[in-house]
Amino acid sequence: MPWPRCYNGDVSTKSNIMTSGLPSKKRTTRDVILHSIKSLSHPTVEELAEVADVSPVTVRHHLNALLAEGVIEAATVRRKVGRPYYVYALSEKGHEMFPKRYVRLTNRLLDEMKDRLPQAVIDELFDGVVENVLAEHRGEFEHLGLDERLDFLVELLAEEGFLCSWERTDSGFRIVEYSCPYVSIAGHHAEVCTFDRKLMDGILQLPVRQDSCVLQGGECCQFTIIEAAESTAANPNLYLETIG
Repeated sequence: MPWPRCYNGDVSTKSNIMTSGLPSKKRTTRDVILHSIKSLSHPTVEELAEVADVSPVTVRHHLNALLAEGVIEAATVRRKVGRPYYVYALSEKGHEMFPKRYVRLTNRLLDEMKDRLPQAVIDELFDGVVENVLAEHRGEFEHLGLDERLDFLVELLAEEGFLCSWERTDSGFRIVEYSCPYVSIAGHHAEVCTFDRKLMDGILQLPVRQDSCVLQGGECCQFTIIEAAESTAANPNLYLETIG
């Protein structure tokens, strides 16, 4: 099913708009084509060639590469007279390549919530988010052994935007987070920083100790998972420790 065409103006008048967000020294034909596909409503090869100031052959070369990467999608538009032609749009993967302003909006929403709600309610909301994620996946990890749960945890955190790994150590297990998708928000709202730790707690069902934190100057966030027998002998009341 062809996409609707919403823009009927002169593409050349849009050229400055297509490229205004691109640094001139880093502006490549590929960049211009991608920005044009995002900004125009399902452009054709000819329209992209005009904006990028290159030949249609060059545009097709870039489009084929972008299609192969899954960054864009193509649809056929059929006419009563003449041959059908293709129009292009960003795929979901393509949209993710462009910066978004979620951080600013999220910080403002959390600021507003804290102005209106007690801290205990804020904490309950974050706990509820974690519990919803656990409930969604509980049937996938409850039957797993510890090593498999750690693998599952790393995969789940990756789906949430964390880049992390785990390894066995002399004292138990170590989880290292090399990047956090919420670091810009957690700097203003520390509650966000509990999300990954509570997922670890809920999936592993073992004491978790945070040894380093990016927000406190660490190069990465590191956690030690203490196996049950050792942790119970050392401290029967130990459940979750953090560097606070």
